[in-house]
Amino acid sequence: MSIPFAKALWRSGPLLALFLALPFGASVPASAAEPSPPDYRDDRSTPEAVIGSLYNAIDRQEYLRAYSYFRDEPDLPDFETFAAGYAKTARTRVRMGQPTEEGGAGSLYFSLPVAVEAIGTDGRAEVFTGCYELRLVQPAVQVTPPFKPMGIVKGKLAKVTTPFDAATGTCPDRGLQ
Repeated sequence: MSIPFAKALWRSGPLLALFLALPFGASVPASAAEPSPPDYRDDRSTPEAVIGSLYNAIDRQEYLRAYSYFRDEPDLPDFETFAAGYAKTARTRVRMGQPTEEGGAGSLYFSLPVAVEAIGTDGRAEVFTGCYELRLVQPAVQVTPPFKPMGIVKGKLAKVTTPFDAATGTCPDRGLQ
């Protein structure tokens, strides 16, 4: 998964400089104010909840938490590479399709189509569509700590020119390769 975007850098320096440059009594236009981060969300109970929580972590710049939604799979990038992929992301919007479910050998596998709008730190929007695959080892068969909640096995998103409001994700019938 390669989505080149992350959080705006308006924490203290630029905002403080803007405030100090204003004449006394002047106000900052609403469009110049930094949006507040969304409320914390960490829910791993359904495929939609996991993906919603993933993008909540990205929007809050909590990249370690975002990384934790992925299962430890052979093609998982190292954390530094993962976090750098979101370095220019200010915020996201996500729309999810209907998940599909398949069982096998004590696990449940899910495919979830998604459309993601990424707003970069430069204010430009990019739209990506694709699919996430998730796995949950049946809780009843997990008898040795630590418990492993539902997690992302892989994701494959591609940049599209379709506007976000019209974009839809798709998942291949035979899963992501």
